[in-house]
Amino acid sequence: MQSDNDDAIWPDVLARAPHAASALPLYAPLLDGPVVLGRIAQTLDSKIATTNGASFWISGPADIRHTHRLRALFDAVVVGAGTIRADDPLLTTRLCAGPSPVRVVLDTERSLGTAYRVFTDGPPTLLACAADRASETHGSAQVISLPRAGRGLDLTALLAALRARGLARVFIEGGGVTVSRFLAAGVLDRLHVTIAPLLLGDGVPAFTLPGVARPQDGLRLDWTLHRLGADILLDIPLTPARA
Repeated sequence: MQSDNDDAIWPDVLARAPHAASALPLYAPLLDGPVVLGRIAQTLDSKIATTNGASFWISGPADIRHTHRLRALFDAVVVGAGTIRADDPLLTTRLCAGPSPVRVVLDTERSLGTAYRVFTDGPPTLLACAADRASETHGSAQVISLPRAGRGLDLTALLAALRARGLARVFIEGGGVTVSRFLAAGVLDRLHVTIAPLLLGDGVPAFTLPGVARPQDGLRLDWTLHRLGADILLDIPLTPARA
C-alpha cells in the first residue's frame, strides 16, 4: 500500500536511489529507462467529469499529490487540447519536490488561442499539430509538425519526435480521449487508474475505445492495488498484454 510518509524520501526517488524500488513499489516500475504512462482519475461509475465538464475535484488530495510526483519523475507531460480549454492547467510540480516536465499539448488543428497559461508562463511547452496546420511557434511554445492519423495525430511519430528532443519518459495526463487514443494505438507501457468513491450518474466517460463483440475479445489486464487516501489506484502494466 502507498504510504503518506513517502514525501520524506521523494528526493531519493528523483535521484533514483538504490532503495527506491523497495521503498516505493508504486513508483519503482517507472524509474528505469524510457516509459510511456497513461493516467486517469475517475469516479466509481467511470466518469472523469460532469456533463458540463467540471472535474475539480473528483479524486482527493493524496491522488493530486501523486499526479504532481509523476510530473516530477517524467521528462514530458502530455495533455489534449480539451484539457487545456477546460482547466487551463499549469502542469507543474507545485505540490512536491522535483523539476517540472516539458509540457506537450496535442492540438491537431492548432485551434487553441495563445492566452492559456501553458503558452504564457512556466516551463517550456511544445504544441503538436498536423503538418498542414503548423507554424514555428504558438505563443511561447515551439510547434511539432506531425502526420495525421484518423481524427488525431500519429502518436508513434509524436513519441519519436519527443525522444529526438531527449524526452524519453512521457506522462500522458489527460484527458480521457487523449489517454484512450494512446491506449488504442498500443504505445502505452503502463496505466494508472485512480477510482474515487464518488457517483455522478452521468458525465464524461473515462475511456473511449473501439467496442468488441464478446467479453473474451476485450483486453484483460492485471493490476496492483494501492491506496491513496480515500481513493484507490490501479497500477496496470500494458506491455505484456500488448505482446
